[in-house]
Amino acid sequence: MATFLLEVGSEELPSRFLGTEEVELGERFAAALDEAGLGHGRVRTMTTPRRAVVHIEDMQPVQREREEVILGPSARAAYNADGTPGKALEGFTRSNGLAVADAFRTRTEKGEYMAVRKRGGGAPAAEILAGICPAVLNGLPFAKRMRWGAHSLAWGRPLRWILALLDTEIIPFTLGPVQSGRQTFGHRVHGFGPFDVPHAGAWQDVITELGAVTPDGRTRRCRIRNGGDELALSVRGKALWKESLLDEVQGLTEHPVPLLGDFDPDFLEMPREVLLTSMENHQKSFGIEASDGSLLPHFLTVLNVTPEDAPLVKNGWERVLRARLEDARFFWQADMKENFDLWLEKLEHVIFIGNLGNMGDKTRRLENLCRLLARQCAPDLVETAARAGRLSKADLVTGLVREFDDLQGVMGGIYAGRKGETPEVARALREQYLPAGPDSPLPQSLTGALLSLADKADTLAGCFGLNMIPTGAADPNGLRRCALGIIRIVPAFGLDPDIRTLFAGALRNYAVQGKNLPGEETLDKLMEFMAGRLRGHILSQGGETPLADAALNAGMDRIGDCLARLAALTAFSREDGFMEAVRTFKRVANIVRKQEGEALPDDWDTALLSEDAEKNLAAVLRDMLPRLDNLRIAGDHAAALACLTELRPAVDSFFDNVMVLCEDAAARNNRLTMLRALRSRFARIADFAALQV
Repeated sequence: MATFLLEVGSEELPSRFLGTEEVELGERFAAALDEAGLGHGRVRTMTTPRRAVVHIEDMQPVQREREEVILGPSARAAYNADGTPGKALEGFTRSNGLAVADAFRTRTEKGEYMAVRKRGGGAPAAEILAGICPAVLNGLPFAKRMRWGAHSLAWGRPLRWILALLDTEIIPFTLGPVQSGRQTFGHRVHGFGPFDVPHAGAWQDVITELGAVTPDGRTRRCRIRNGGDELALSVRGKALWKESLLDEVQGLTEHPVPLLGDFDPDFLEMPREVLLTSMENHQKSFGIEASDGSLLPHFLTVLNVTPEDAPLVKNGWERVLRARLEDARFFWQADMKENFDLWLEKLEHVIFIGNLGNMGDKTRRLENLCRLLARQCAPDLVETAARAGRLSKADLVTGLVREFDDLQGVMGGIYAGRKGETPEVARALREQYLPAGPDSPLPQSLTGALLSLADKADTLAGCFGLNMIPTGAADPNGLRRCALGIIRIVPAFGLDPDIRTLFAGALRNYAVQGKNLPGEETLDKLMEFMAGRLRGHILSQGGETPLADAALNAGMDRIGDCLARLAALTAFSREDGFMEAVRTFKRVANIVRKQEGEALPDDWDTALLSEDAEKNLAAVLRDMLPRLDNLRIAGDHAAALACLTELRPAVDSFFDNVMVLCEDAAARNNRLTMLRALRSRFARIADFAALQV
């Protein structure tokens, strides 16, 4: 068994490239080796800003041998009339590198054919790897590629070296301008190199001891956390680790060294969000908090070098952060001298999207839309929600948000609290942009949820009204995110507004402001879009496709009700008798659907009932239909579906003993009226035609 080691060295790649590169390398190498029939052990991949590594142990020395039967021409066409081999047979064997004598007859479903046995495999591992390496590397995806010099190769950054070893043997191949070899390079300062690697198994020792590089991202991450925690404890604090930033920082270093810095305690007068944003976004550093949750005047950063003069380096980081904090304090103090009335006036000069007016117009629409939502869902919050809607975008014109755009919404909430608004309004302003993605946190307050719903509905209605509908991967206005936000918020808060009515209200608000967008056409497109996003969300949560389609096809104007019907239908699908009940009801639905052009009475006439089975069904329906109506009002879909099981014997007997589409028009219409009444009740729960039974 051999060890294979591939290291591709380049100029520093952006941190965001490394995760994808590492995963793709592992998956593509494993797939290529398996396809080639070359046995191997675990495929391990590692990345740093300057290198990508593939390490594979237990590599088989040769490729597995395989025998393949290849069919050729039919036996009838393979030979001439005199029994000599024909051109078809000769060409077939020649193309496979064999003689006519190697061919044999084999019987297939289509008749008798000529065939040959062709042996393959058995190639040395080094030969196979020499072909796999450039093929895999050339196919690696990068968010952005670049070319350099006169070279045609496009890569994430210019290549500098390639090390490729199978034990002691160099795997020869070329990638762009670089030829593979056995040399590696270490850290730019602590062990630049080059270093010869005598054996693939020795690479780890060479790169860590001589090159001073920590190649494994997981190890770098642990070193940063452990070292940072020790430094934070030295000032009686706790490091505020932000996982996404920690991933980014470990991807910026090959030799991570945590460093503790300080800043002037006077800066603590600013909100912690401002301080942390300055540290995290601009300095890639982490805050430190005391046991009581307050920020301490210290920060943690990560160097890519062990400094010779640590105090000097520390001072440099502190000076840079101080400049950032000075800027933030200037804007903070300037903002505190202004008020919401001034900011609302400034919003009149900030464009929203395209022809949808300015941000002042948007806040007035949100004020109205929040009122509409609150009247439906939380009548005691009507004025609070309306106030939150009006103030929602005011912080966009503040100095701090212009400087730190990540703080939009957050600063609105902070300023609202400082300038006399109610805590409910302040919290809603903080939460208005939540959720920001499929897994991000939801608003925690009801007012925040209402404001978030209104904001997303307004944006969706406006963009769809201008036909700015997402296509493919393009979604510049984040409309998919808006739709998913609505879908996640509604059930989380137990809300169930009529979404079509909400969008209609949003379109009316645009019309009041003189922006006449297509009405019903826009609503239809919006509801189709929302249905698609809701379906995708349901399936991503493990929902079954037929059940999801059945629930959605019955209507999704009320998302909460649609999800409740789906839950009841899913539970019902696991009960005994589900298939039989669905089959019976599908028969009802199909008969009624085919006769939809018939003019039927509003109710059936008992005097026209002649058969015992139809009389029995009519009696059962007289008792059951009011129950179903009451269960619908109560939202008890599980109990309504249970009624389907109760009804099935009477319906089955009706179909077995009664001719529904008889020649007597009055009797036929009477029977169809009963079935229509039954279908209309259950069609509100699910479209049973979507269920495959």
